[in-house]
Amino acid sequence: MNGNWNIALVVDLTTRKIARRPIPADWNRDYIGGEGTGVRLFADLVDYDKAPLDPSQPVIFAVGPLTGTAAPSSGRTVLVFRSLTSGGLGLANVGGQLSPPIKKAGYDLIAFVGKASNPVYVVIDDDDVRIVDAPELWGKGVHDTEDAIKGSLEGKGWQLASIGQAGENGVAFSCVVTDKERAAGRGGGGAAMGSKNLKAMAVRGTKTLPLADPEGLKEIAKKAREELLNEEFVKDELKPFGTPSFYDSISVLGLLPTKNWQRQSWPESIDKIGHAAYHSTLDVKPYACSGCPVACGRKTTIKEGPYAGESGGGPEYETLGAFGSKCLVDNVNDIAKASYVCNDLGMDTISAGQVIAVAMEWWEKGIISAADTDGLELTWGNGAIFPELLRKMAYREGFGALLAEGSKRAAEKLGGDAGDYSMTVKGLELASCGVAGSKGEAISHAVSPRGADHLRPYASVVDAFAYRNEELGITEDVDFLDDGNKAWVKPFMELSMATNQMGVCLFTVITLAVQPSTWAALLTAATGETWTKEDLLRSAERVIDLERLVNAKFGFTRADDTLPKRLLTEPAADGRGEGQVVDLETALDSFYTAMGWDLVTGLPTAETIERLGLVDVV
Repeated sequence: MNGNWNIALVVDLTTRKIARRPIPADWNRDYIGGEGTGVRLFADLVDYDKAPLDPSQPVIFAVGPLTGTAAPSSGRTVLVFRSLTSGGLGLANVGGQLSPPIKKAGYDLIAFVGKASNPVYVVIDDDDVRIVDAPELWGKGVHDTEDAIKGSLEGKGWQLASIGQAGENGVAFSCVVTDKERAAGRGGGGAAMGSKNLKAMAVRGTKTLPLADPEGLKEIAKKAREELLNEEFVKDELKPFGTPSFYDSISVLGLLPTKNWQRQSWPESIDKIGHAAYHSTLDVKPYACSGCPVACGRKTTIKEGPYAGESGGGPEYETLGAFGSKCLVDNVNDIAKASYVCNDLGMDTISAGQVIAVAMEWWEKGIISAADTDGLELTWGNGAIFPELLRKMAYREGFGALLAEGSKRAAEKLGGDAGDYSMTVKGLELASCGVAGSKGEAISHAVSPRGADHLRPYASVVDAFAYRNEELGITEDVDFLDDGNKAWVKPFMELSMATNQMGVCLFTVITLAVQPSTWAALLTAATGETWTKEDLLRSAERVIDLERLVNAKFGFTRADDTLPKRLLTEPAADGRGEGQVVDLETALDSFYTAMGWDLVTGLPTAETIERLGLVDVV
């Protein structure tokens, strides 16, 4: 099928053998590409009986049939691995400039298995693939690693994916970074690479993309860009102010986790770290990932204070929430510095900030003291500790070694009631989107295969921001406080998954801008096969259920679809959801019924497995 090369590059780091594995044609029709075929290959390669960081476990980079095309925001790469954080399926997504070279090199998937005997990086230059010994890179940060590798390679056009010290040291929330600042952040992908002694991958490609109708695709892409750029929030907020634009609106709606989720809004912080203050305090330049007309990313320079002159990527919205509202830090320079440090050390800012917020509450409750924290005072609002504490976490030094485990395992080691303040799902820290004022978001967080997930879908746009979409059948008013009536989450979840399969950015549909039928038309032009929006959503449903079945083999059940104790038992203190807790069992019953999942086990029923053609996979 056009759109995909139907080739997976498999690099065995133990034997140093390189193989090109054909991808069955029916995989592309059933799973489209990207996350879909990536997870399907993972299901074949993973050893369910061995530990997450065992050398046998695969690490897979996946791109889609729209990668690098004229389709808007078609520069995403999906990372599939066994998660150290959850013990189950690990999924991370990154933009930047990495995915087009992978596609142009002639591959849909790049899989690493085994473990090198010493630190290496892998060079992929079209058909030329080689493993390079690089012990001198071990211990270096992402910036120095990229500079060193690019300096050793001839020619231009190279893009890298690398890990920092956090990935080398097996930090539970270590990530894989490209363009020095863009992170495949969630679930510990950096530790998965580090466990293989794989410091980096360098790739470039020169091949022509295998498209059925390139000119037709360009015409449809114009329509898609119009849909995207004419959407009100994208036009008035996201494009001019980037992801920091979310901070103000989410706080106003009472969805902003504050003081480790003790509150749901922090209006007094908007004048200090809201998007207007952000853009006036920092020197800000927009950043666009490959093929993106929105440029929602931000590269910043700190203009004053102890970090004056330092620059880097972000902070993006999630970093503002993690290190800002959750930690009660309203100094944007401290938050920016934390973003820079995390990127270079290779740590997910969402988890890193949330872990520190939990530790601050442990400090507040007397569970830990200066005797435990190497003298660092973890008081609310103390952003000055971020650089040193993050370094300790990445290197697993002192108190940092405890936090490097993630807040769930750290709480288990502390014992007592420490776990009451750990805000995780399936071991993964929550991002910065509340659930008391958006009961649909409770479903997104709870059922995600990778752990706490606010984006699959970003359900708040429907029940809190009141977006509607005829093509998805979401046309009626949705009560944001209703624990039941969650069938509408299903098609929105499917559309969100479809972006990861096609290789495009979720932000094209986060506010329901680009329509499902438009994506189906783009897919038709790319592949040469007819796709309808129904076909697109059905394929996405198949991948959602495949991931559910993969996690079941790791032992996951309905009991794992849960939320932190605080969200289930403590009424929200403020915001539109004031006084609310989540009646999760009611919400799950409604959603499971819509999905065709068994209400007891939480797994797809036999009828659903048959309908989606997953019998052979099971």
